[in-house]
Amino acid sequence: MLISANVIKESGIQFGTSGARGLVTQFSADVCAAFTHAFIESMVKNFTFKQVAIAIDNRPSSPQMAQACAKALQQLGLEVIYYGVVPTPALAYVAMQDNMPCIMVTGSHIPFDRNGLKFYRPDGEISKVDEQAILNATAEFEAVTDLPELVVNNKAAIQYIERYTSLFDSEMLAGKRIGIYEHSSAGRDLYTPLFEALGAEVIALERSDEFVPIDTEAVAEVDIERAKQWSQQYGFDLIFSTDGDGDRPLVADEQGNWLRGDVLGLLCADAMNIEALAVPVSCNTAIESCNLFKYVSRTKIGSPYVIAEFENLTKTYSSIAGFEANGGFLLGSDVEINGRLIKALPTRDAVLPALMLLSAAKQKSISSLVNNLPQRFTFSDRIQNFATEKSIAILVIAKQQPDVFLQQLGLDDSKVEYIDETDGLRITLVCGDIIHFRPSGNAPELRCYAESSCNEQAQYLVKQALHQIIAI
Repeated sequence: MLISANVIKESGIQFGTSGARGLVTQFSADVCAAFTHAFIESMVKNFTFKQVAIAIDNRPSSPQMAQACAKALQQLGLEVIYYGVVPTPALAYVAMQDNMPCIMVTGSHIPFDRNGLKFYRPDGEISKVDEQAILNATAEFEAVTDLPELVVNNKAAIQYIERYTSLFDSEMLAGKRIGIYEHSSAGRDLYTPLFEALGAEVIALERSDEFVPIDTEAVAEVDIERAKQWSQQYGFDLIFSTDGDGDRPLVADEQGNWLRGDVLGLLCADAMNIEALAVPVSCNTAIESCNLFKYVSRTKIGSPYVIAEFENLTKTYSSIAGFEANGGFLLGSDVEINGRLIKALPTRDAVLPALMLLSAAKQKSISSLVNNLPQRFTFSDRIQNFATEKSIAILVIAKQQPDVFLQQLGLDDSKVEYIDETDGLRITLVCGDIIHFRPSGNAPELRCYAESSCNEQAQYLVKQALHQIIAI
């Protein structure tokens, strides 16, 4: 017999900001089974269930990992409901409605040689406490010797589309032309029928048979140019895309300019008349300065921290939401839209912010909605294949001597106003610019975020800082 904690520890896989992530080679069948047994052991202490749902993204390694998880569930005598390739929020939503836990096999936006597992309780995304319970569980199980065949159930896909089409009239998007940048997104087969059901003309773009690691916080230059070309060619009112598992949106305005995720989240929350927000510390400060919300709480980066803050906000406010700099929108309470109720979905979602933006832009262009906000510009990028230990060591020294650190980055004229250590190192300069460094929680990457009143300055700060850090 194998012990889950031992197998997981030997694999080297840990939880990041959203799920357990690692190299595909680390996710052997026994490792997937160990995580599954540990997850179920932690769930049965607080919930009663006989079924567990599983879904996957389009990574080549995902089907076999799902089979290994399913085998572990069968060993426990549980029925497996397999929803195939669907967005993570689609899986989470249907599982919550049916009061069962679920497992999403996805590495989100990270390269295809890596993958991951996301776990959901019957009442939503697991917490950091749940993560530790999984890592420490000592569930005994037999080694996986054969993998079961899985038959796709379409319920998750159908319910996900109905969740949004039920909120609006069928002609809400009449006259709108929407481009769907499909690439290898887990939701690519759902988005066209969803937008068409609301009256839009839809044109599908760039479907890929190879996995494309779209990062909505660090959009590739090729995708920046593509969006502008597509808008000019087709006259789109909006271009919609997502990351690999469909929980982070990538939305472009009528000119083909990709919106920053936190700007999209701000516009969505405003259109929904949200009272209180929980957002990570890395989000745009326009959220506060726009004065559209009664209260804004800042958290560490990662959806578990945003969700944990919802509990505090519900004590005072009736409509609650959150979003991240990557655009993923989390609905923390039931909300009424057009006289129709949409149920809370406390996990990142990509479709809701896009639809609410289109609803808000019935009489105005999307770019005009963006331009009416306080003009604070953000930019972010990352150094890939950069050891986490090295990132941490650099930031430890930077916290001790921030002014010297800024000089090392070539920002000699910059002066520190204050430092925020909520998550990583976020430095606010006397001039009002912000530069923020944070090691990724699920890959060997160092992320850099910047904010300024000038878009070019925000880009300069990130590019200059990362260029100099590589040389340190």
